[in-house]
Amino acid sequence: MLEPADLGPGARGVFTTRAGGVSWGPYAAGDGSGGLNLGFHVGDDEDRVIANRDLVDRHAGQHVAWMSQRHSARVRLVTRPPGRGRTTLGEYDALVGRRTGPGAPAVGVMVADCVPLLLATGSGDLVAAVHVGRQGLADGVVAATLEMLADHGAALPELHAALGPSICGRCYEVPAALREEVAGVVPAARSTTSWSTPALDIPAGVEAQLAGAGVRWVRRAAACTYEDERFYSYRRDGRTGRFAGVVRPA
Repeated sequence: MLEPADLGPGARGVFTTRAGGVSWGPYAAGDGSGGLNLGFHVGDDEDRVIANRDLVDRHAGQHVAWMSQRHSARVRLVTRPPGRGRTTLGEYDALVGRRTGPGAPAVGVMVADCVPLLLATGSGDLVAAVHVGRQGLADGVVAATLEMLADHGAALPELHAALGPSICGRCYEVPAALREEVAGVVPAARSTTSWSTPALDIPAGVEAQLAGAGVRWVRRAAACTYEDERFYSYRRDGRTGRFAGVVRPA
């Protein structure tokens, strides 16, 4: 159900899998057992999604803050835990959680091939969850998140970053013109599939942007969502669920 994310001593981070929940049909786990789909927007039963989110909240020790993701570069600051269940904080693609007291917020990002990026300062006073697809990568959602973290006191070289499971550059086939468009902004994202067609490597692009900003502590999950059925993949399955990356101060 949960894959730990190494985010240093001040934060607790996890990436969920598709197993360990109560969803069925296209949202079930790979072995046919209950799936941990966390997205309301994919056609799953609402009560089951709420039950799945409750499971994640229980692990986090509080309600997780979610956003309505739109492949943008919009970032929101979160200073307290939200309400239960269906609550979202608006149309954003990154949430920065700032500890202001005992109710330090947990923030989450949902994906099914895009990169779930988690960030934390060494103290855990600042954490972030970022949704990075090809559009967000090119439009600067990583830079926008780092800018907000720095504005609130984070030293970027001391940040810890964890990239969760996502589709890899060997599997993310795109039209040649789209590859050139994105690679024109982020050259490190240029790739070729294992069957020799144009592709994008979004995780490599994220790593390059983090390195360019001076972030030194970067860890990347090896799993490709298209190849690894432990995770939801829109490219592989079409109608499917969403797994998540969640981080909170320790």
